[in-house]
Amino acid sequence: MNILANIPSGLKKWMAFGRGAGIEVRGPQGAEALRVTAVRVRPGGATLLGELIIDDASHHAAGVWGTDYAAFLRQHGLSHAAATVLLPRRDVIVRQIALPGVSDKDLSAAIQFQLDGLHPYAEEEAVASWARLPGTSSVLIAITRRAVIDRFTTLFAEAGIKIRSFTCSAAVVYSARRMFGSPAAAEILAYDDSSGAAVEVYGESAAHPVFSATFDTSTERALALAASELRIDPAAPVKTLEEMVGAAPAFSYAAALASACPLLTLPLELLPVELRVTGSGLAWVPSAALGVAVLMLAGALSAFPGFENRRYLRSLNSEVARIQPAADRSLALDRQIETARSRTLLLDEIRSRSKSDMDVLNELTRILPPPTWLNLLEITRAQVTIAGETGQTAPLLQIIDSSPLFQGTEFAMPPLRTPTGEAFRIRTTRRTR
Repeated sequence: MNILANIPSGLKKWMAFGRGAGIEVRGPQGAEALRVTAVRVRPGGATLLGELIIDDASHHAAGVWGTDYAAFLRQHGLSHAAATVLLPRRDVIVRQIALPGVSDKDLSAAIQFQLDGLHPYAEEEAVASWARLPGTSSVLIAITRRAVIDRFTTLFAEAGIKIRSFTCSAAVVYSARRMFGSPAAAEILAYDDSSGAAVEVYGESAAHPVFSATFDTSTERALALAASELRIDPAAPVKTLEEMVGAAPAFSYAAALASACPLLTLPLELLPVELRVTGSGLAWVPSAALGVAVLMLAGALSAFPGFENRRYLRSLNSEVARIQPAADRSLALDRQIETARSRTLLLDEIRSRSKSDMDVLNELTRILPPPTWLNLLEITRAQVTIAGETGQTAPLLQIIDSSPLFQGTEFAMPPLRTPTGEAFRIRTTRRTR
């Protein structure tokens, strides 16, 4: 569960309380160095307590540098601390996918459905963790190999180091920017080229809420490629990761913040649950304080239900009185709109009658055979009555009924013989279109 998404930004800084240690694994494979950073976090900000570098840890006795690590923690009052470890960037695949409309309940199933296409590893070899980015439909996913987890788990266990979490740089840098409230800039681009082998770039934008990648190229080229991916102006200000996070070294410092305040960090946890070690009990102080506050509030509500109900009723009545004039105006506007609509429909109907009547006249002109002529034509909404003279009146009923405009044609009076033909008076019903 992503607790970070449910914490209001104004409350975050008051939950930022604790001490922690962050370990960044860096360097070539098989000869990695460990950079350890210790911090103290308070609502007013974080203080860098110290830094320890352990070179080529895998080729030195774990008990020796484990003792140095323990002494470093004791020196800064962190004997209780369980460290957050940043796995080497080359061993972690960071992906970001958008899942709009997917609820938290269905999030795991939706990601599992797509997970095989996000990494090149065999299914049983891959270890993945994910977290929804607060306020977005994007999900940040970290993937590594089980062999990497086993290797570093064994290494730290031999050294006697307590580990809270294995995670990635993108998660801790994203969380560090937001630990003391919302970040100032919506778009940012930062880099770290201290390793000398590759340039790691971190960025945020509307197109990519989180972007993290390494480039085997020059810093300028890496930043240009990252700006293109983020869809931000290539000339936008660029910072180093140390400047953006607020301290150096950036990655181990951000990991230490995650160790000190795990509730304020994206829960990208690659370490199996059974191997995680909980650090100080101070981590539960915010939860305990919130629990006490909830109990006190529940007691107050149960003690003063009548007062709360009366206050709520006064508030409702005040709101109703405030909104009533607007509601009355809305009803008046609705009545005016309905009247205008009725008048518009009536005008449309009247306008359509002229065309319909002209269609009747045109149709009679077309279907009545010469030398038929009319001396009477009456058109109503339902019927048409015609009178005139023709050579033979008998075929007229069938001719008129064959038209798509008429039906039920009949003589209104019997035909009369005249010197020039037969006089007729016919009534027919208009078909409804």
